[in-house]
Amino acid sequence: MDQPTLEARLADLPLGGIRYFERVGSTNDEAEAWLKAGCPDCALVVADAQTAGRGRAGRKWFTPPGAGLAFSLVLRAGDVLRLLHAHGNTARLNGLGALAVCLALQEQYGLPAKIKWPNDILVNGRKLAGVLAEAHWLGGDLTAVVLGIGVNLTPASVPAADWDTRNPHPFPATCVESEARVPVARWDLLHEIVRNVLDWRDRIAGADFLRAWEANLAFRGQWVQVYPPGSAAHPKPGKIIGLEADGSLRVQEESGETVILRSGEIHPAHPPLDGFRLRPVDSAEK
Repeated sequence: MDQPTLEARLADLPLGGIRYFERVGSTNDEAEAWLKAGCPDCALVVADAQTAGRGRAGRKWFTPPGAGLAFSLVLRAGDVLRLLHAHGNTARLNGLGALAVCLALQEQYGLPAKIKWPNDILVNGRKLAGVLAEAHWLGGDLTAVVLGIGVNLTPASVPAADWDTRNPHPFPATCVESEARVPVARWDLLHEIVRNVLDWRDRIAGADFLRAWEANLAFRGQWVQVYPPGSAAHPKPGKIIGLEADGSLRVQEESGETVILRSGEIHPAHPPLDGFRLRPVDSAEK
């Protein structure tokens, strides 16, 4: 793949520009640099390999050459900024990226993809993709969100279980080829995910977006362990009920009380704090 070929492959999408890299540290960082230089809305950064990709809670994201998708989209128009101001969190933006990946995997490969709130995509209980929405400020003004997405495509994209010892993940990693048992058309899948993001971006403020996200929510109606923020926090069992208007998660405790879990709070002076974590009831914290 090269820049002209990628531009031709995505030519039918209303993108503000494309930058392709053979190798970067983080596509979100490259997108942020482009944003500071004045990139347009819907500017897309794509990398063949990523050496310092990151996910929620400081986790690393593994993207070796030719084995996965690593890309970031700069969103700075439409309802996106209004929602960020109104809700004070990136939850719906994480949901936007997760829904786009989930639907593309269902449509292209017939996979039973589900969204583990707030930003992971699971297939058969294994993590296949992740989303990281980062709000960006100029002084006290919210200027854009960078939506980073990583998808494991081939077995080479799946890291060893102990590769990130500082932040081990309770959901084993998998990839599209292992789950679908067919070769992956890498750039076709990129096209479909970005198309879904742009399509649903125009409807992100509506009830149909929330319904689509909720319909694809992992563990809905099931009991999970809910870990509050903080490494020393003890989990509580909760039953996942659904989503709030801002993308927060509605959970029923054993007492019958309904609680609201929030994630991705934004503030111009500091990055968002690590939020709640969900684990299956039979999964111990590692």
